[in-house]
Amino acid sequence: MTGQPMARARSLSEFQEAFPDEAGCAAFLFERRWPGGFVCPVCGRDRAAILKSRAHTYECLDCGRQTSLTAGTVMHRSKLPLTAWFWAAHLMSTHSNGMSARQLEDQLGLTYKTAWLLTQKLRRSMVDPDREALEGVVEVDQAEIPFRAGDAFFDPGNAGKILIAGAVEVIDRDTGQAKPRRKGAKYLDTLSGRIRLAMIADNSATSIEDFVRANVKRGTTLLTDGHASYPGLTGYRHDPRVVGKMAGHVVLPWIHRVFSLVKRWGLGTYHGLRRKHIDTYLNEFVFRYNRRCYRHASFETILRLAAHHEPANYWDIIGRANPRNGNLALRCAPRRRKTATGMRQDSPRRAQTDAQNHASETGPALDMVEPGTTG
Repeated sequence: MTGQPMARARSLSEFQEAFPDEAGCAAFLFERRWPGGFVCPVCGRDRAAILKSRAHTYECLDCGRQTSLTAGTVMHRSKLPLTAWFWAAHLMSTHSNGMSARQLEDQLGLTYKTAWLLTQKLRRSMVDPDREALEGVVEVDQAEIPFRAGDAFFDPGNAGKILIAGAVEVIDRDTGQAKPRRKGAKYLDTLSGRIRLAMIADNSATSIEDFVRANVKRGTTLLTDGHASYPGLTGYRHDPRVVGKMAGHVVLPWIHRVFSLVKRWGLGTYHGLRRKHIDTYLNEFVFRYNRRCYRHASFETILRLAAHHEPANYWDIIGRANPRNGNLALRCAPRRRKTATGMRQDSPRRAQTDAQNHASETGPALDMVEPGTTG
């Protein structure tokens, strides 16, 4: 499996040649998950045989444990073919504006629910747990972006606002490295480097300090708008730029450009972001922005991260209890049944009785969320 070509994903024709079928996708995923060869997750041995009766499943020759290629990854227990996952990762990582679930539904011929779950799982794989914090010279600021509350017509002017914090590295145009200067000096001939975005609860010192300490390395020069929360940050070199009557994008140009791109991206691609999953969408934007100069490598990166990402099912993503574990599903409306006379709506009392009978007959619940190794 060492002769698999690298997935540059620079064009659709190259992508189709590299991954024409399930075998090509499985070979590439095998290299990303086990670069040095198969390793049993139980005994740690490397001797295994591939099963012909189960797709992409290996059996350890020492302990007999059967391990699927997708088990324990973001593709855990997925019924979709590997080609669908690879196409979705390619479209989401290389497209300049991203790909919404509605667009992915049309491109891959999936149902909307399947496309939505697929995009949500891939977005959660766009954060490298070992990524380095921002350093050198960093602009930090806060902004408000509109969010979508329902399925009605979205009017950004009358929508609610989400408060987000952002940080962007400021690097020298000639050297490509950060070059701290004396306090108050102008940073001319610069470029934007890596960025970080996150939703914060409020403009308090606690929220801003938590964001800065989680994303910016100590000793970094912070270029801010002079907010009262920043002087309390110890271990950083604070260089405030009081805005006053001047426009904010003149004093802090790069972070305001990032905020502008986020707002336009949210309105253009998704027609308004939603508050519940805002952090996953921000992580997607950060992933794509930080790789804007070498987007051809984004596809390899997202699959490498997905191969080592902890699995999350539908109920984990929406934040509700799994009814397969014996948890009663809360219905927003009474259930409708098909009878001889037509569709009939259950009364609340009947629905409650059925739920109680179901709970008493099923007995002890089985643990269905614990990920196995053969999904």
